[in-house]
Amino acid sequence: MAFDAPDEQALAFREGMSRLGAAVTLLTSDGVSGRHGMTASAVVSVTDTPPTLIVCVNRKIRCHDLFVENGVLAVNVLAGRHQELTSRFGGRFQGDRFAGNNWIKLKTGAPVLEDAEVAFDCRIVDVRPVGSHSVMTCEVETVRLHALDAEGLIWFGRHFHHLHAGAPK
Repeated sequence: MAFDAPDEQALAFREGMSRLGAAVTLLTSDGVSGRHGMTASAVVSVTDTPPTLIVCVNRKIRCHDLFVENGVLAVNVLAGRHQELTSRFGGRFQGDRFAGNNWIKLKTGAPVLEDAEVAFDCRIVDVRPVGSHSVMTCEVETVRLHALDAEGLIWFGRHFHHLHAGAPK
């Protein structure tokens, strides 16, 4: 597809990315800059030796600098039962985003949602600007799996979708 203007390219890119399903997560952090969190779907596995993730965060949002200053974050992978949290941790929510849920701390001290499907407790080891975002390389210190049957919350086609583990058909 050829583009006549940069705006057309950006629109086509966003439409294409809306068709790339992604797990919905909460990125949370605590430390010298306080406790903060945001909803994110830009999380990618890099390697299992050492366990490492990449997290992409817009540099214009407040959480970006606070995550970098704290140097730690947890990637809390959400289930369908957590869909309400996506709006609380996204956008312009006013109030305590952490209220009403059970949070624990693992090795780094970043808040971990007690019943997250999986939580990756990480140290940020590198931050590189790419366009409007930073690519944060995060070494995983601890992985915490939820004991219940696996369930996922996916963002696809600009809507949430609930997935349930089961035997493939």
